[in-house]
Amino acid sequence: MSDDGPRTVRAGRRPVEIHRPGKVLFPGGGGAEEYTKGDLVDYHRAVAPFMLPHLRGRPLMLDRRPEGIDTPGFPQGRTPLDDPRLHARRWTVADAVEQARTDPWAGLPRRGRALGPARRRLRALRD
Repeated sequence: MSDDGPRTVRAGRRPVEIHRPGKVLFPGGGGAEEYTKGDLVDYHRAVAPFMLPHLRGRPLMLDRRPEGIDTPGFPQGRTPLDDPRLHARRWTVADAVEQARTDPWAGLPRRGRALGPARRRLRALRD
């Protein structure tokens, strides 16, 4: 794939502009095939219908390697999304502690089985 400039693809109902689609992200060393940013976009679009249902509601982290897979990278936890509807609200342990301080019983059943032990400890502390 040549690096002819930006390429626009659809992600759901939104157009997404891919800059430098011909940039090599995974070099093909030792006779292996090299993969570009455009190849990675095509792969993610192909597996999205199968992968996204399993990722729904889970916090994700992006490991950025701007100069390719062989160079040092850094984790990107926050993305500069300009649409607030794209931001996911993640429920954390800090939220559980604050909830326990203010109203220990409100909303706990919605949080699922993971908070069962916490509810039992709260009951033991109250009794």
